[in-house]
Amino acid sequence: MHSVFVLTVFFFLTGYVNVLDSVEPSLDEPEYPLNSTMVFKATGSYEQALKVWKTPEDINGWIAANFSYDMARALRLSETQRTKNEKISIYDPSKFFDVKTGVCVDLSRFVVETLRQIDPGSDPKYLMIEFDPVEIRGNKLRLHWLVSFKRNGKTYFFADSKRPGYIAGPYNDAQEFISEYEQYRGRKIVVFRELESYQKQRRIETLK
Repeated sequence: MHSVFVLTVFFFLTGYVNVLDSVEPSLDEPEYPLNSTMVFKATGSYEQALKVWKTPEDINGWIAANFSYDMARALRLSETQRTKNEKISIYDPSKFFDVKTGVCVDLSRFVVETLRQIDPGSDPKYLMIEFDPVEIRGNKLRLHWLVSFKRNGKTYFFADSKRPGYIAGPYNDAQEFISEYEQYRGRKIVVFRELESYQKQRRIETLK
């Protein structure tokens, strides 16, 4: 019986590895499907959402029920394509609300700019993470973007394209989150920084 079990596990794992080998890795894509049953404050436009939504949780519910990842866009925004001077604009919040699809930096911009209007006291910021690079279809990808916000002296993180609809926290600071997130993603984090804008990257805090 033990031998049969071992063989069964072996063939299952072999088949599973083959399936993985047949699929290109897209590490920032959601780890679970869109949650169309998620309850959230639905609105017909972004302008209306700014009047209805009040908290990070309101935005988070909309993300869980609506966001889909655009892998083709991720490749166009890759480091490889940027060095070729290919310019692609990051979606503004109104555009993102309409298309409901994009990549991590589109999602982060949507959340930061929305939070700054509906709950400025939460002090939203971009969390820029640089991983060891991974190459997909000849395109080098290394940067990943999330959003941080404050509540009762603690820091929370969300708007993660890898796990949309999830709020991580509370944490004492970004370093505490990063240490946990590196283990979750299974990728080496080289540097990270909380930023006021996705367009500004000055001094980088090196991960110790």
